Amino acid sequence: MGRGTQLEKLARIERIREILLDHEGGLTAGELLDRLQTDGLQLNRTTLWRDLNEMTAYVDQSDGRYVVDRTRCPVPVEFRLDEAMALYLAARLLVDGTDRRYPAAAHALLKLGRAVQTTAPLIGEQVRRTGEVMESSARREDPHFIANLQQITTAWAQRRMVRLHYRKNPQERLKTHEVAPYFIEPSAVGQCSYLGGRREPPGELRTYKIERIERVEVLDRRYELPPDFDLAEHLKHAWGIWTTDGEPVEVALRFVPQAAARVRESRWHPSERLEPQPDGSLVWRAWVAETTEMLYWIKGWGALVEVLAPAELRAVLAQEARRLAQVYAAAPRD
Repeated sequence: MGRGTQLEKLARIERIREILLDHEGGLTAGELLDRLQTDGLQLNRTTLWRDLNEMTAYVDQSDGRYVVDRTRCPVPVEFRLDEAMALYLAARLLVDGTDRRYPAAAHALLKLGRAVQTTAPLIGEQVRRTGEVMESSARREDPHFIANLQQITTAWAQRRMVRLHYRKNPQERLKTHEVAPYFIEPSAVGQCSYLGGRREPPGELRTYKIERIERVEVLDRRYELPPDFDLAEHLKHAWGIWTTDGEPVEVALRFVPQAAARVRESRWHPSERLEPQPDGSLVWRAWVAETTEMLYWIKGWGALVEVLAPAELRAVLAQEARRLAQVYAAAPRD
C-alpha cells in the first residue's frame, strides 16, 4: 500500500471514529456510509467493512449497529509547547495528589510523554519519568481502590447509576447508596479523591470519599446530567470539595506583616478579598461553604495568622492553641 493510500485510510478511520462518537446509540453500515459520502469521502461498503474491521479494539457491533466503546477508544491529540508544559505541571500535581500506585495514570503519562516528545523532547522525558513514579513499587499498593475507581469511571462514562457500599468512618456500619455520578474530584488535603453525584433517594447531591468505598456495583439504570449543572458553580464556595446545603460563611483572617507578602502571592479561594492594614498586616476574607476543610491550611500558618471570624472557627483554633501549649509545657526538654 502506497503512503498516500495509507494516509487516506487513516483519515477515513479517524472520521469514522468521530462520527460514531457523535452517535451514542451507534449507526448501521448504511447510515455510516451515507454520512461518510456526504463528507465527500469516496468509498463503498467493502472498504467501510475493512476499515471497521481495523477498529474492533474499540468498536462493537450489536443488532446491526456499530457503537464506540468509550472506555477503550483512543483519543489522538497533538500539543503545542505551552500546552505540553501545562500537561507536565498537571502530571506533577497528580503525583503529589495521590500516594497510591496508579497503573492507569502511569500508562496515560507514558503515552502523553511520547506524544509530547515530538514537540518538546526534554518535557516529554520528564512526563514519562513522572509516569514511572506513578507505577513505582515504592508507592502504596491499593488494588481495592483502583478497582472501585475503574467501576465508577465506567459508570460515569456510560451514564449509569452505581450502588456504593460505603462506610463513612471505621466506626459506622456499612451502608448502601445508589448514586448518579456527576463528577470525580481530587483533593490535595489527605491525598484522596471524591465522587460527587445525585443520591437516590432523596435526589440530592452528595459527595463520597472513594477511599472509603468498600464495593461498587454498576447498575443498568441510566441517568441524565441536569443541563444546568455546573461543577465550577457547585464548588465555588468550597475550600476543596466539601459543600453544604446552607449558606456559606464569611471567613476573616489577619496575617502578620511577615506573612502578608506570601499570602498575596497566591489566590487561595475564588471569593477572596485582600485588605492591607496600616501596620503591614493583611486581612484576608472569603465566603466558604464548610470551614472544617480549611482547618489544616489555617493551622499550617501557626502564629502568623489570627482567625477574626466566624466566632465558631476562632473558638476551634483557640482550643487547638491551648492543647498545643499543654503538649509543649509537658514535653521533656533536651
